[in-house]
Amino acid sequence: MRALLATALVIATATAALAGPVDFANGWKEQRLSLFSSNDYVFGKTLGLVSEGSVSIAWAPVARADWGAKGADWRWTVAQSVPPTDLSLKGGDDRNISLYFVFVPDALAPGLEGANIRSLLGNEDVRILQYAWGGNHPRGQVIPSPYGPTGQGATIALRQAGTGTQTESVDLAADYMRAFGGEKGALIGLAVSGDSDDTDSVIRAAIGDLVLR
Repeated sequence: MRALLATALVIATATAALAGPVDFANGWKEQRLSLFSSNDYVFGKTLGLVSEGSVSIAWAPVARADWGAKGADWRWTVAQSVPPTDLSLKGGDDRNISLYFVFVPDALAPGLEGANIRSLLGNEDVRILQYAWGGNHPRGQVIPSPYGPTGQGATIALRQAGTGTQTESVDLAADYMRAFGGEKGALIGLAVSGDSDDTDSVIRAAIGDLVLR
């Protein structure tokens, strides 16, 4: 485990020089999805993760100044990958790294400011747009989430399972329209996860240079 964490730190350090305004050092907390399953996160100007047959989420609220963000840019790296999976399959949808954007209607945002991810997942007004590196889907495919209330979550495939370093630029407003229809509302939360429990594999990955625009 120490060797894997050291690798994650190296990946994080490699991207730190170009880190964007979203700081992964402050305000981030891990949310376990199981008592017996947890990833290892390295928080800083970039976020490194190691997942060994496990799954969990690192979560942070978004400052009010960024609630109106319509797009995002970031850079991510995968040094060790899960095998290709079907991201539409509950219990078989491992992926290397995902970046989540959590939206609520504008009028509800002040009352949900600072809410934790577990409580938001149970709110029928919440919509979660997830960009994934993993699976075996073509780039840009919208995949309804097999978890939670129907219509609450959607995954957009960006990179198939594999290793490397990539930069991304996404149109949150347009992708929200494709996934859910209507206007996106306020962006109140961000999350990052790695998921390797179904394939009992190992992930080493990092994300940085995240800019909301």
